[in-house]
Amino acid sequence: MGIGFLGLGVMGQPMALNLARAGTAPIVWNRSPDRCDVVRTAGAKVADSPAEVLRQSEVVLMMLADGPATDAVLGRGTEAFSAVAGRTIVHMGTTSPEYSRGLEAAVRAAGGSYVEAPVSGSRKPAEAGELVAMLAGEPAAVAQVRPLLGPLCHQTFDCGPVPNGLLTKLAVNIFLITMVTGLAESTHFAAEHGLDLSQFAEVLDAGPMASSVSRVKVRKLVTGDLDVQASIANVLENNRLIAEQARATGIAVPLLDICHSLYGETLALGLDSADMVAVVRAIEQRTASAGG
Repeated sequence: MGIGFLGLGVMGQPMALNLARAGTAPIVWNRSPDRCDVVRTAGAKVADSPAEVLRQSEVVLMMLADGPATDAVLGRGTEAFSAVAGRTIVHMGTTSPEYSRGLEAAVRAAGGSYVEAPVSGSRKPAEAGELVAMLAGEPAAVAQVRPLLGPLCHQTFDCGPVPNGLLTKLAVNIFLITMVTGLAESTHFAAEHGLDLSQFAEVLDAGPMASSVSRVKVRKLVTGDLDVQASIANVLENNRLIAEQARATGIAVPLLDICHSLYGETLALGLDSADMVAVVRAIEQRTASAGG
């Protein structure tokens, strides 16, 4: 079975690399060709265009930035979109549930199959092949795609029809965003009181709230490491998608609304490409503005 992969960004590149290392030899494409080099070295084939990926693949995994990027790459709304016929298109990025529902309808109308497969995890779990996928779509298409995700994910979940995969992802991300923001605020509080931050991190690690995420993120906060795993811009976009879905369905998300303001302030500081722990800079700025 020919496997295609579109989009080799922060998440897509390690995902495609794991496919190549597992012997799948995917055919890949990325808007910036230099991102293909390391995947080519691992055994992947590099296409000159998305159309070439579609021609040579039965299943095409996509890890693209957003809906407009996905539409542009697939040529949705143009004659080029007809190339999805007979293919299974797997949408692994994070978009609005409504966008995914529309994309599914368009793919199926063009004669293709569609699976929604957003993943939970950032760059490090992607590199380790330890993502969690939330699959949604027609049962036959989901059954076709699930075994292909083995090199990428340590667990997959069948969430039912589209867009339940993305709704599950957005629900999970509420916890992620508010948790990391709370961790940043906690670390800032400790730092402002002159505590030993290494000991503070050890106490957190030893306690019942510790998780693989908290252990990684608290080390980044303590050392000032803003190297990206999940960027401020990406988290802010996820925050926006959740807030819009919540408003559309009349659901209150008060903690997320506060996080939305803080990540917006962090973006305004020019930290769009920094890791999400950079939200601590917005908290620090609020302390400074308050005369702390």
